[in-house]
Amino acid sequence: MTDPATQESYPVPDPTIVDPSPAPVRNGQCAPDGLTNNHHQQAKTPTQPEALNTGQEMKITDSVEGEAGLLESSMRLKPHEAQSYRKKALWVSWVSIVVTLILAVAAFTVSFMRHSASAFGFAFDATLDVMSSFIVIWRYSNAAAVHSAHREYIACVVLGIVFVLSSMVILGKAIHNLATGMPPEVDDFLYSVSIVSGFTCSLLAVAKFWLGRVLTSRALITDGFNSLVGAIMGFSILISAEVFKHDTDVWFLDGIIGVLIGLTILAYGFKLLKDMVPRVRQTRNYERFE
Repeated sequence: MTDPATQESYPVPDPTIVDPSPAPVRNGQCAPDGLTNNHHQQAKTPTQPEALNTGQEMKITDSVEGEAGLLESSMRLKPHEAQSYRKKALWVSWVSIVVTLILAVAAFTVSFMRHSASAFGFAFDATLDVMSSFIVIWRYSNAAAVHSAHREYIACVVLGIVFVLSSMVILGKAIHNLATGMPPEVDDFLYSVSIVSGFTCSLLAVAKFWLGRVLTSRALITDGFNSLVGAIMGFSILISAEVFKHDTDVWFLDGIIGVLIGLTILAYGFKLLKDMVPRVRQTRNYERFE
């Protein structure tokens, strides 16, 4: 038998060092080593969420769009919310098509009857708005692809091409009017078209920008930018006509506004192509997940 004195002389294990039931290892982290490590773990707990949030904020776009082929909206919106905003985007696009198509016909009529380069620029921009809204409808026609980055980038590339081609037509018309010295003819029809166009396109631009921000959609934001340009052009028709009415020597203001609008659309189109063409190539492998 063992001597009791000898048994009592054995050192008793320190409970702060030995943990009889270690916790399992999770997510590649070491299990806590007794109460001592638990104290350290409790001291570090308040800082863990902060470090996690910082990492997510820094890499949210790269991890979502680059690794999963999805937009950032996939992390922020619940499925039913995403579908609700998708339907709103479709409704706004259809309303935009109907309204801007009517405005385009009216503006083309004004531009040919009154020789207004800015009216022609607005008419072509309204036509561009119709085309961009159709592209947005294609973009959100597939409910399963509401967060698809690849589909988003394809829509933006098409929009960029349309922007570049349309800007050349607008620039050509404005430069022609400046070269021939053709002044605009001012009347009530020109005023009414410019006022209605300016306010209507402003409302459409606000709705598209809001939806584009919620859905993190560059295509919707681009469509909103086009509507904003249409609003500016609508009001510019009014301004140039009013200036020409009081001073006929400033007949060139209408053509200059047309040139500026054309250059703005051209620059935005090239910027869109520069940004989106590489992204289409990067995300084409994720198209199968739609």
